[in-house]
Amino acid sequence: MAKTISSDSVGIVTPQLIHFDERLELRSGRIIEQYDLMVETYGELNADKSNAILICHALSGDHHAAGYHDADNQREKPGWWDCCIGPSKPFDTKKFFIVCLNNLGGCAGSTGPSSIDPKTGKPFGPDFPIITVRDWVKSQARLADKLGIDKWAAVIGGSLGGMQVMRWAISYPNRLRHAVIIAAAPKLSAQNIAFNEVARQSITSDPDFHEGRYYDFDTYPKRGLMLARMVGHINYLSDRAMRDKFGKDAIEGSFGRDLRSGKLNFSYDVDFQVESYLKYKGETFSSQFDANTYLLITKTLDYFDPSVDYDFDLSKAFVESQCKYLVISFSTDWRFPPERSREIVNNLLKAEKQVSYLEIEADQGHDAFLLPIPRYIEALRSYMDCVAEELAPGAANAS
Repeated sequence: MAKTISSDSVGIVTPQLIHFDERLELRSGRIIEQYDLMVETYGELNADKSNAILICHALSGDHHAAGYHDADNQREKPGWWDCCIGPSKPFDTKKFFIVCLNNLGGCAGSTGPSSIDPKTGKPFGPDFPIITVRDWVKSQARLADKLGIDKWAAVIGGSLGGMQVMRWAISYPNRLRHAVIIAAAPKLSAQNIAFNEVARQSITSDPDFHEGRYYDFDTYPKRGLMLARMVGHINYLSDRAMRDKFGKDAIEGSFGRDLRSGKLNFSYDVDFQVESYLKYKGETFSSQFDANTYLLITKTLDYFDPSVDYDFDLSKAFVESQCKYLVISFSTDWRFPPERSREIVNNLLKAEKQVSYLEIEADQGHDAFLLPIPRYIEALRSYMDCVAEELAPGAANAS
C-alpha cells in the first residue's frame, strides 16, 4: 500500500548519479582523476536559471534532503531537512529549484573511500585522499556548470554545511546572491578538534578496522564507529534537550537520569535511559555510515580555516564576496555556540558586507538547525521570500 504523503512534501524523489571525467586537483596536491556525485533536485529551474539554491549537508548528511525514495515503505523517514524543503516551506519548491548532493568522499553514492579504485579493482579505503571544504566547493561549482547554473540564488547550509557556504562566498564571490550560514563557526575550537580525535581513535583502535582495509575482510569497525557517533551525538544535544528526553523536570530532581528498569542494577550494564539511547544511536549509525568516510570528514572539519590564506584575518577573506548574508545561531548550541556565529558576523561587518544575524532561543542544542522550531522556520521563510522577490521580473539585481 502506498504511503500517505502530505501536500507540502516534495513527494517521491529519485537521486541521479552525475559523472565527471575532468580531473580534480585537491588542496593537498593529490588528484582525483574522475569521480561521481550523487544528487537530488526539487522544484523546477526557471527559464533564465536564476532560481537555483544549493543545499550543503553537514557531517552525517547526504543528498537526500527532502521527500521519500520508496512509495510503499511506510516506515521510511523523509530527507534530513524535510521540514524546510517543499511547497510553501521556507525553501519553497514552487519558487526555487533546489539542489543537494552527497559530497565527494561521502558514502551515499558519491565517490569516496568505499568506492572501487579502477587501478586496483578494490575499494579505495585509506588510499582515498583527504578532502577539504575548498575541494568540496570546487566540485560543487563543477556541478553547477553541468546544470547550467551560473549563479545560485542562495547557497545554504548548517554546521559543516555553513562552512561550505562561507567557502563559496570566498572562492566564487560572483556565483551566489545570498549566503545562509546556520549553526556554524569560522574554524573549529581546540575542544572540537579534540572530540574529533577521540572519535577517530575509537575507530582506528577497533580490531576490525584493519588499517582501513576492513572491506577486504568482509567486516567493519562497528564498535569504534558506535563510540565515535556516541561522542558526536553528545555534542549535538544540549543539557536541557537530554533532560527533556531522558528525565522528568529538573524541579523534581531527575536531570535526565531516568532509569530503564526503575532501579539501580549495581552492574556495568546499561542503567540509564540516556545510555540506552546513545547505544541505539551508535548501533544504527554504524550500520549506515562508512568508517573511512567518518575519519575523512572529521579531518575536513579540523582543517577548515579560510583565514589562513589572508594573514589569519577572516575579514580579508570576505572582501571580494558580493553576496548578502544571513547568519543564524542557537542559544544552547555548545558545539558551535552563538559567539562563534557572532565572530563570523563581526568579520563580515569589518569587510563592509551586508549581513543579518539572528540568535534563536532553543533548547535543542546543535541539532536545532534540523528541527521545525517556529521562530527559526519563520525567519528562514521571511528571508527566502525576499530572495524570491529579487528574482521577480523587474526586480533590482541583488548582487
